Amino acid sequence: MIEIIKLLRPQQWIKNLFVFMPLFFDRHLMDADYLLPCILVFIAFSMAASGIYCFNDIWDAQADRVHHIKRHRPIASGKVGKRTGYLAMLVCWAISIAILSLINVTSNNKMLLFLVIGAYMAMNIAYTLALKRIALVDTAIIAVGFVLRVCAGGVATGIPLTHWIVLMTFLLALFLAFSKRRDDVVAHEGNGGATREAAHRYNVKFLNEATSIVGSITMVCYIMYTVSPEVVERFGSRYVYLTSAFVLAGILRYLQIMMVDAASSDPTRVILKDRFIQGCVIGWLLSFALIIYL
Repeated sequence: MIEIIKLLRPQQWIKNLFVFMPLFFDRHLMDADYLLPCILVFIAFSMAASGIYCFNDIWDAQADRVHHIKRHRPIASGKVGKRTGYLAMLVCWAISIAILSLINVTSNNKMLLFLVIGAYMAMNIAYTLALKRIALVDTAIIAVGFVLRVCAGGVATGIPLTHWIVLMTFLLALFLAFSKRRDDVVAHEGNGGATREAAHRYNVKFLNEATSIVGSITMVCYIMYTVSPEVVERFGSRYVYLTSAFVLAGILRYLQIMMVDAASSDPTRVILKDRFIQGCVIGWLLSFALIIYL
């Protein structure tokens, strides 16, 4: 049972918290009428993602066995059979569909929800089968996956998404994806074997530049967001820009982890373990909440 749970990678469900972003920025985070459908979407998205992880581990089992870390995954290590993996995948997807059916939204929005999560699943299956071997396309798909999470939260609650939330989500996810690829390349250069075919089209210098560029654009985009007249008017405060300090500190800390420690291969693990990053996230959440909710 423990190995089945590992196969589902519940620690990765933290990524699906992005479905709550529309609620947070629209000041409905404490409103039960908005919160309940978003919680259901979070669970549905988590189940859909776990099914994708099962499919990925089954498909990549042979390659994972020669990887210094991935060889310990349940299917690659032989602790879970492929047949069990397929069964877990189907159960996860069945639960996801069942939960989506329970969400009380208009028929059009329910159809959109199925389309959004269906697009996420189809895109990630294509990623596992082929697209992850194409440099730049692989990182773009990761970033689009986060945008789809935000879209699901918006559709479930009927909250329209602004261009700012879409831009910031895509840029932040792209920043993390490039940092993850850099760690893959470092591992490849250290052990003489590529972790994926796309690694041949990356090198450390390019990824340093790409991550720094995307990180800079993300920071500039966030500052522009905080001082834009529409945001100042919407939140009734001129002090949203003060939250930029936490964003800048978080980006710089992540660059330090990537370039100095070479430990950015798993962004989720970094966020769950690094106290400085956690402090930046909590500080940003609290300061932003105080400004827009009080």
